[in-house]
Amino acid sequence: MSLLIGGVISAIFGLISLIFWWSDFMTIVKGAFPIGLLLGGALAIYVGIDEIQDKISEDKQTHEEKLEKAKEEIELIKAQAEKYKEELSKLKETKL
Repeated sequence: MSLLIGGVISAIFGLISLIFWWSDFMTIVKGAFPIGLLLGGALAIYVGIDEIQDKISEDKQTHEEKLEKAKEEIELIKAQAEKYKEELSKLKETKL
């Protein structure tokens, strides 16, 4: 309950102070606005660069996975071709 009373008193004093020092408050807001934009823009640039790096990394990983899968398929096809060569040579030997 005391926290609520303290909050109400602080809000009232803040409102009264804002009324009396409106021009000073606006000076602070005018000074803080460009700094806020600058920091917000810097944060947006950082997040954008990080997102691009993540996308590049993800694409690279996807390509590596596709390459690995293709290599496995090639190995299976080579093994199958070797098996067919052996069968062909056996058929040639049985015909002779």
